[in-house]
Amino acid sequence: MVSEVIGSVNALLWGEGQLLIYILLFAGVWFSTRLGLIQLRQFTHMFTLLKGSTKASTQEVSSFQALCTGLSARVGTGNLAGVAVAISLGGSGAIFWMWVIALLGMATGFAESVLGQVYKVRDSQGEFRGGPAYYIQLGLNKRWLAIVFAICLFLGYGFSFSAMQTNTITDALSFAFDIPPLYSGIVITVLAGSIIMGGFKAIARFAERVVPVMGIVFVSAAVLITLINFSEVPAMIKDIILSAFGLQEAGAGAMGAAIKNGIQRGLYSNEAGAGSVPHASGAASPVPNHPVTQGYIQMLGVFFDTIVLCSCTAVIILLADVDISGEMEGIRLTQSAMTAHLAQGGVYFVAAAITLFAFTSVVANFAYAESNLHLFKLDNKLGRGIYTALYLGMMLWGATATLKEVWSLADMALGLMTLVNIFAIIQLTPTVVALNKDYHAQRKQQKEPEFNAALVKVQGQCEPGVWDK
Repeated sequence: MVSEVIGSVNALLWGEGQLLIYILLFAGVWFSTRLGLIQLRQFTHMFTLLKGSTKASTQEVSSFQALCTGLSARVGTGNLAGVAVAISLGGSGAIFWMWVIALLGMATGFAESVLGQVYKVRDSQGEFRGGPAYYIQLGLNKRWLAIVFAICLFLGYGFSFSAMQTNTITDALSFAFDIPPLYSGIVITVLAGSIIMGGFKAIARFAERVVPVMGIVFVSAAVLITLINFSEVPAMIKDIILSAFGLQEAGAGAMGAAIKNGIQRGLYSNEAGAGSVPHASGAASPVPNHPVTQGYIQMLGVFFDTIVLCSCTAVIILLADVDISGEMEGIRLTQSAMTAHLAQGGVYFVAAAITLFAFTSVVANFAYAESNLHLFKLDNKLGRGIYTALYLGMMLWGATATLKEVWSLADMALGLMTLVNIFAIIQLTPTVVALNKDYHAQRKQQKEPEFNAALVKVQGQCEPGVWDK
């Protein structure tokens, strides 16, 4: 019964109805247009903000820590297993559509991250909290819709995503080292529990240390493989382009599969528009002290995640001499491809990479859902304890669940979250545009941008005391 409901919802969102594909494309085009192709015009400015992004007191979360937390949630199974799923079901052309949704999604990610900052609040422990539920309630004055989003978030990031990440880790370790999934699942759950008990600051510090290292190592491996197989790169690029537009032998059917799987897995990987990353954005104390700063920082996260890291996985798979069955394949396809390049060491490399990538996602996913406990006045010891126990329990369940049921539940949760969030950020577009204009007006005057809630017209109201000067 439950699987039938999940299947029906996914059919509407991702299947024949393809509702989310149209909505995400619309949102990407909408914000790209309203913000004047900000992802292209201000591309270099994103990188300049990294210079001051580590500045924050020991009691605060820095912009760089927020970026790493956002990346730790993004960089996970979507990059290694999700790309493999996209290629196995949609062919090489799916990668092209992952790039398209990422470029458009950079503008969407900018908008939602700006809103996560401007409508942030302080919780009972004095920490910043932000995210769609907060900007829906404060900006749109729709508490019922904020609660709907929070429930979808708990279903997704609070439960099903943790199970899916654990499932991918245990499958990779089982394939590489023949470790029983239950045993590795127990170890992963205990390790995750030891980190998340420290709260958002502990999670941000963990992400800051681990994410840059694992990203550099994985990109370096992909660059090495590309150089070794450089003569085959032009043919690979040609195949990606032709397959994306159905110009191969399979025709229009292949094009439809490429678009569907590329956009679906691209969204799952970079999460632009899903409403997840604004939680990391809202927790940050940005430098300069303006909400738009986090918009640019998190827009950079979309670029790194999909344009860089997902492309690395695609290169590893497409340059390998491995059979792609047309059936859903996950992390084992990536492991098989790496084995073709690096012999048996490839299996171990991918197992280690996915363990780190997915583990950091597990930790960050906890923080996202936990941010919404404040909305229900449950950000106390009892509320956090119950949520933590349920979260870790779902991780343990995911260790031995099947690939299809875990991914289906995650797809449904992500889709429902995205529907609510896109509706909200479209409604709040005037605030995003006004904030962006204010930021660049100050830059033109050679000032370090600062946000003053009394001078910039925002919809609804900011939380009293958070932005007051």
